[in-house]
Amino acid sequence: MPNNHYHHLMFGPSAIERQKATGSYTAYGSQTERPDDGPIPLDSREKQIIREADQFHIATIAESGWPYIQYRSGPTGFLQILDDSTLGFADFAGNNQYVTTSNIDHDGRVALFLVNYPLRQRLKLYGRARVVEADADPELLARLKDLGTRTVAAKSDRSIVIDIEAFDWNCTRSIIPRYDKAYLSELSKVYQRKAAEREAELLSRIEDLEDQLAQQKPTTG
Repeated sequence: MPNNHYHHLMFGPSAIERQKATGSYTAYGSQTERPDDGPIPLDSREKQIIREADQFHIATIAESGWPYIQYRSGPTGFLQILDDSTLGFADFAGNNQYVTTSNIDHDGRVALFLVNYPLRQRLKLYGRARVVEADADPELLARLKDLGTRTVAAKSDRSIVIDIEAFDWNCTRSIIPRYDKAYLSELSKVYQRKAAEREAELLSRIEDLEDQLAQQKPTTG
């Protein structure tokens, strides 16, 4: 039985009423008929799209009550998995409006939207975020800037840590696939490797056939 924490968080009375009116309640809202399962840890599928992300959108709640959304990008892996229920990323210097960070200070509830365009996958993550200034935990910021094979050089004065509450995978139907140079380069390498392997197999087969033919040639004497 699937975890229903997302359903309890997102399906209010109005959503339930509309689902019942349109016939989708059984597939969705009915999950709220049983008690809330509570937060669910990230599994391998969620971790994979997070590790491969080089961009995402983050939504926060302004003090006026209005939603605010911001685009974030960085090297692949800049959105890091700290444990099965916690994400973190270095807050790179921007235009100094500090809307996202101040919204988090006011109300830590956030939503992240991740898309893998080549594979047509999209994941919504919901959690509670907190801002950790560099002088409060310099080791955390250093960890978030360390991507293993490289260290992020962009200026960062703070870390943002998110305790994940729930997540939901969207359907792929409306995602328009896009392919960047890195993806196409990797795809080309795969095709080249497979072609080389196939060529080696064919050459080996030809050599075997030539050996068989040589053995079948009649001898003269």
